[in-house]
Amino acid sequence: MKTILVPVGSSKNAKSHLQYAVDFAQAFGAKVYVVQIYNVYTKAGTMIKVDHILERESQAFLESHIASINTRGVEVIAKTFKGKLIDTLEKVCNALDVDLIILEPRTNSIKDEVYLGKTSGKIIKRTQIPALIVPEGYVYKPIVKILLAVKSAIIRKEGVLKPLQSIKNQFKAVVNILLVKTSYHIEADFKLNDDLVGMITNTTVAESPSTFQAVLEHYKSNSPDLLCVVRRKRGFFTKLWENDTILKKDFHSSTLPVLVLSGLK
Repeated sequence: MKTILVPVGSSKNAKSHLQYAVDFAQAFGAKVYVVQIYNVYTKAGTMIKVDHILERESQAFLESHIASINTRGVEVIAKTFKGKLIDTLEKVCNALDVDLIILEPRTNSIKDEVYLGKTSGKIIKRTQIPALIVPEGYVYKPIVKILLAVKSAIIRKEGVLKPLQSIKNQFKAVVNILLVKTSYHIEADFKLNDDLVGMITNTTVAESPSTFQAVLEHYKSNSPDLLCVVRRKRGFFTKLWENDTILKKDFHSSTLPVLVLSGLK
């Protein structure tokens, strides 16, 4: 893991979040891109574009933001980009060869009952970029135990486990897997390939209507430092994604980081 991207909003947690990202990056010897993405606007009643003003102000804000934390010798680069959030983010991640996005649950100041705000929710829902969601105010610590929760362990995409493998190797972490048996379960779903077999220490099988419900029932008994889930069309966050926001009352794991891998298939 060599390149980490941190989108920055206007939340009160932005400083502690960036400090976590830098501390995390230091463990891997990775560089960090701190970015803001803005749209192009035209001042009402005129033809004067203000995008150059937004770019200048955004760049100045990012540089000040970086100066407010301890970079610990990590290369931290401020970048501003113009365009629509998801399209621009995907292009930026491809161009910069980003391995991981580290997200605040709420990149803008919104209601306390929300776990993921609209910006973070869109990034998780609408991209396939591996992302680490870090709770508000969470202080960096080495990851000792990881819980991977899936309802199908069938892997067809190459390299999809790379972020998980990198974290496991870096911290010499234990990875336990929660296999969720739903009504749509088939026998092949629980056949672990060689990559997973070599990674997993303990396996738990749980019958549940969804991965989401199984995690709520089992993650506390596993006491993980990191929860790992995968994106699916009808997956972990599905019932929470109607409006791109995720409420804390619907997802209680707001006390540990969540690694979201791209889809396995």
